[in-house]
Amino acid sequence: MDKLLDGRLVVDTGDITRLKVDAIVNAANSSLMGGGGVDGAIHRAGGPAILDECKKIRETEYPGGLPSGEAVLTTGGNLAAHFIIHTVGPIWRGGNSGEEKILYNAYYNSLSLCRHNTIKTIAFPAISTGVYGFPKEKAAVISLNAVRDFLKKNPLPETVTFIFYSSLDRDIFLKSINNGKEYS
Repeated sequence: MDKLLDGRLVVDTGDITRLKVDAIVNAANSSLMGGGGVDGAIHRAGGPAILDECKKIRETEYPGGLPSGEAVLTTGGNLAAHFIIHTVGPIWRGGNSGEEKILYNAYYNSLSLCRHNTIKTIAFPAISTGVYGFPKEKAAVISLNAVRDFLKKNPLPETVTFIFYSSLDRDIFLKSINNGKEYS
């Protein structure tokens, strides 16, 4: 486990569905109806209450689907986390379609929900780096920039965890942020 940003950012490996934090972030698709990867795992582990709330959000707030870069809050269902923050990351299209800003917004807007809901601890997966194809090295720096920028101005969340499924992905993240590139 590595700690950064004066201990407010923790980088670790594990299963995000088992974390005991106030909120976990779901790398959702715009339908909010569950899918593959971490999205499917969170919906399966959390049970039907999550899908029920997502359906209500679709009916009342986002009938056309949650736009990329936006975030919404639901119950954690059967998870140890009290809440799930669903955000839609960008599909990588070569970097010329605003993907970097959208990814930054996905992290930043998720953190904004912490401030508005008194969430003290939150865990993020690596948004958009799976089937959406975002380069892991760029995503690492963008996610760090978003978290750093948010935490500079806000007392909540107190702790942000980046949780990676594999130690290889964790190591790519740590190496990338240590290269110090700015992508926001």
